[in-house]
Amino acid sequence: MFKSIFCTLLILSMSAFAQKERYIGGDHFNPQTGKFFNPGLKKDKSIFDLLKWLTNRDMSQWPDWVENEAQPSLPASLTEHQMAITFINHSSFLIQFKGINILTDPVYSERTSPVSFAGPKRVRAPGLEFSRLPKIDMVLISHNHYDHLDIGSLVKLSKKFKAKFLVPIGDGKLLREEGIKNVQELDWWASDYLGAKLKVTFTPAQHFSSRGLFDRNKSLWGSYVIRFNDYQVYFGGDSGYASHYKEIKSRFEIIDFALLPIGAYKPRWFMRAMHMNPAEAVMAHMDLASKKSIGMHFGTFQLTEEPIYKPIEDLQRAKLKNNLEPAEFTVMSVGQTLIHSFGL
Repeated sequence: MFKSIFCTLLILSMSAFAQKERYIGGDHFNPQTGKFFNPGLKKDKSIFDLLKWLTNRDMSQWPDWVENEAQPSLPASLTEHQMAITFINHSSFLIQFKGINILTDPVYSERTSPVSFAGPKRVRAPGLEFSRLPKIDMVLISHNHYDHLDIGSLVKLSKKFKAKFLVPIGDGKLLREEGIKNVQELDWWASDYLGAKLKVTFTPAQHFSSRGLFDRNKSLWGSYVIRFNDYQVYFGGDSGYASHYKEIKSRFEIIDFALLPIGAYKPRWFMRAMHMNPAEAVMAHMDLASKKSIGMHFGTFQLTEEPIYKPIEDLQRAKLKNNLEPAEFTVMSVGQTLIHSFGL
């Protein structure tokens, strides 16, 4: 009996140590507080900064509704050297390789909020209807904010497709409590695989996490590098501009295609550390040395003060200032499908 109890306690203690050990020695987790942090960021915004902004914000007037102009055109087939990408909305993309379908931060709900009756409301329909999604093999979640981790959409995806869900460390429990079983938590620089051709690596971002008042930074945040055969696609999640883009470039050498956030950036005194503006997104594009980049994180939910089309206008100015070719960094229409041939 005592031997059984001792073995049980030993196993539990080893399990607890292993759970803690995966953070120890990292440059982005404090074991004393149990919280993650951004390396190199001296000071995070406080709840008082948030209250200051909420009581003084000057929100621009967005339209109540916008009709999508583009229609998705999903390919019947792809070669080993092609990718199809469909812009669903905000940071939600359907990324298709030959025989593999991936969703990034899928958001199909009416609001990005913990409640259904308040919070940022969509001003346009998803560019690709849920019912038209092909079989989804993998879902990538960058962090737990409601405009990126939409639990209602994830539950529907799990029930319909039995997809694999990759999430930052600390977010697995949230999904499992909703009955989603095929979940893999990742720390920065950790990888997961889908068959022999696809490797997905969780990479840094400068951001934060929270879904309530008392869970700030209890889970991690990040971005992803998707490697299919010899081609690499970067999904930037949500991030302020920082040195991690150069570090990602140094580790992965060639980024063939990047999805970078360009919206939700005003006012700068409050948003700068966590959200890039288009000029900073161009800097990130150059740091990554991405062959082609697409802007995202704009035009569906009004999260901050800038007008709905201001990110696109500011991106164009930043491209001209930095002498980028017109097609080097662009935006897609919501609902648009782009077939990209690597190496061209």
